[in-house]
Amino acid sequence: MALHVFLIAALLLLTLPAAFSKAVRTQSLLATPLSPDPITSSQEQQQLSLAAPRTNASTLHFRLAHREQFALNATASDLLAHLLARDAARAALLAAPNNATRPRRRGGFAAPLLSGLPQGSGEYFAQVGVGTPATTALMVLDTGSDVVWLQCAPCRHCYAQSGRVFDPRRSRSYAAVDCVAPICRRLDSAGCDRRRNSCLYQVAYGDGSVTAGDFASETLTFARGARVQRVAIGCGHDNEGLFIAASGLLGLGRGRLSFPTQIARSFGRSFSYCLVDRTSSVRPSSTRSSTVTFGAGAVAAAAGASFTPMGRNPRMATFYYVHLLGFSVGGARVKGVSQSDLRLNPTTGRGGVILDSGTSVTRLARPVYEAVRDAFRAAAVGLRVSPGGFSLFDTCYNLSGRRVVKVPTVSMHLAGGASVALPPENYLIPVDTSGTFCFAMAGTDGGVSIIGNIQQQGFRVVFDGDAQRVGFVPKSC
Repeated sequence: MALHVFLIAALLLLTLPAAFSKAVRTQSLLATPLSPDPITSSQEQQQLSLAAPRTNASTLHFRLAHREQFALNATASDLLAHLLARDAARAALLAAPNNATRPRRRGGFAAPLLSGLPQGSGEYFAQVGVGTPATTALMVLDTGSDVVWLQCAPCRHCYAQSGRVFDPRRSRSYAAVDCVAPICRRLDSAGCDRRRNSCLYQVAYGDGSVTAGDFASETLTFARGARVQRVAIGCGHDNEGLFIAASGLLGLGRGRLSFPTQIARSFGRSFSYCLVDRTSSVRPSSTRSSTVTFGAGAVAAAAGASFTPMGRNPRMATFYYVHLLGFSVGGARVKGVSQSDLRLNPTTGRGGVILDSGTSVTRLARPVYEAVRDAFRAAAVGLRVSPGGFSLFDTCYNLSGRRVVKVPTVSMHLAGGASVALPPENYLIPVDTSGTFCFAMAGTDGGVSIIGNIQQQGFRVVFDGDAQRVGFVPKSC
């Protein structure tokens, strides 16, 4: 009898490690549903001009805001539906290679960012002064494109924007670019007004949006008077598409006409941003703010960062590629993630993984997404499933009546030993006012996988162009 009891105890001891090894690692999610109340003020926009950004001789650091804060009297549910529709168009654009636009250091500078949430967009705005004297412009921060442009008077076709349209006739620093200028030849679609001998530009996007007008040189002013002179910009007199509220676009891609490339000789090729939760801009109690930093301070702020090498696609020079190796869910590596589904094919230009500031929802090659999604479903057995999904999300849960919920952890693993442990609000988000939360990733058959800004929120993302690496610093806003 004693021997029998001893054998049972020994077997239990042997199985305990295996049992513990299968325990799902979790973290706490604050299950706050979307508010049913309409947004009634643009408080964040008002606070933006009053903020005192951090700055010094080597760095200028300023705030960003999400586009959604500019839509008044719209509910959070309305804005989310609009955001997801715009996001689908954006992801389709990035997946099409032919739609890509290819166009000794001192100090640094930065800008505040505004949320685009009130217009139902996943984008963030930077406040920039254009011209002399400066006209305030809200520019979309976009790592997925190169050309810097804004709407200009006189407008032949212009969409509704926030603030006054820039009028180059009132700027002392505005100068047209000659047709024979080397920088004019860098445009993918360049033209020439032979009467004025001035360069013309046009950028067409995959969702049907287009901007066209004069290509010029202008001064941009950032926080606390930091000025960058002779920046090549598009002065758009014909602009159509999904550019609601913004004055234009600040292209942060890797191409020859992007803003980081243009300022590289003076400030280096590095910049960083930190994007807060997209709803922070419309919560008066929020004390966090989104920021973007250019110059020396962009990398200096990266203490404790997990760095991964930048990849490059010879057929898509604009984008920031990273080598995504896999995922962990609940503390266990996800099986079934094949490197062939995430690897860039340099011959065809298809595949690979990019970081994008303008796409909200992460898109993964469909076999990879399905493996990650299935692992999350298996680990989230304690959560009540909400049938039917929501928009592009196919995995949703009913968390109504619960304030704090334990959810499986999710981490991304990148080349170079970098691991990015996502906060729970970066992958399980509210989609309505009744407590439905969805797994905020999706599958794609478009060729390129995209790490979107929802998954980047709360991290300072460092684009160290000088060292050709990307870093992630958690809890850094």
